[in-house]
Amino acid sequence: MAPYKYRGALNIGFQLSITIGILVANVLNYFFAKIKGGWGWRLSLGGAMVPALIITIGSLVLPDTPNSMIERGDHDGAKAHLQRIRGVDDVDEEFNDLVAASEASKQVEHPWRNLLQRKYRPHLSMATLIPFFQQFTGINVIMFYAPVLFSSIGFKDDSALMSAVITGVVNVIATAVSIYGVDKWGRRALFLEGGVQMLICQAVVAAAIGAKFGIDGNPGDLPKWYAVVVVLFICIYVAGFAWSWGPLGWLVPSEIFPLEIRSAAQSVNVSVNMLFTFFVAQIFLTMLCHMKFGLFIFFGFFVFVMTIFIYFMLPETKGIPIEEMGKVWKEHPYWSRFVEHDDYANGVEMGKGAIKNV
Repeated sequence: MAPYKYRGALNIGFQLSITIGILVANVLNYFFAKIKGGWGWRLSLGGAMVPALIITIGSLVLPDTPNSMIERGDHDGAKAHLQRIRGVDDVDEEFNDLVAASEASKQVEHPWRNLLQRKYRPHLSMATLIPFFQQFTGINVIMFYAPVLFSSIGFKDDSALMSAVITGVVNVIATAVSIYGVDKWGRRALFLEGGVQMLICQAVVAAAIGAKFGIDGNPGDLPKWYAVVVVLFICIYVAGFAWSWGPLGWLVPSEIFPLEIRSAAQSVNVSVNMLFTFFVAQIFLTMLCHMKFGLFIFFGFFVFVMTIFIYFMLPETKGIPIEEMGKVWKEHPYWSRFVEHDDYANGVEMGKGAIKNV
């Protein structure tokens, strides 16, 4: 639905909603922790039903998309709905594109088998490696366990929770920066800048914690200025993630898959992301106890690797219509060997009001 010139910004609205939710949760946890009697955690846990209820009720009033209505054969309703969304009566060209795409999608068979073909090697690689690397930035260590992490480096309970709130605010603001810049500066620029920024911050935090803790994990009396430095660089790290790997880890995979493998490739992308989210969440506390400041060196190594990967392997997708995305692989110095000139000969080109070979 999104115009390709603004596809990045509109897509990242999804990530912005997540970061706002994280911030709200951190703020509530901070105030619930002040409740006397020690039962505030019950409110934190039970409060999760509020967004669940909002989603459930919202799903009952959520309107259909023109695509969905076309898939079910309601062409008149789909056209009327598209006119209402766009605010103009002349939507024939876009409507015909949607109909063409729907007809082409009905001809797609065996998307999982298609995904394993040689010409889709670039797409399969991105569908697995981008979500894998996204989780091994170490961001979930900060966002899931921020109070535990800050308590471990010498913060008092209230200070640890407040530090989590501060990182949540940074997360929201930096995601808004990504919305502003993703369609201006490009995906690669944000990926690379964010990677360098995260790597530097992880090195500084590892050195700061290592110098104070040593290997026994006892910080002694943590000076206020020292704690401020640690929180500052963790916030800069969170900002680097929030305008790069956070939103782009979802945006780029969603826009590079051609129609014939889109459903299967997106399933792989989300599955890999959820799998390694679970994996990192399960092993973090054990790693923190055994590795201490080395934990940041561990994730810093992966940030270095993923930044090199982006520099050499990911083409720029800014401003390119999804239906024309095949050309970025044909022009790439490495991936072009897997994609022949006529690999997309049976594809669908939009914007012409009809199906056209590309």
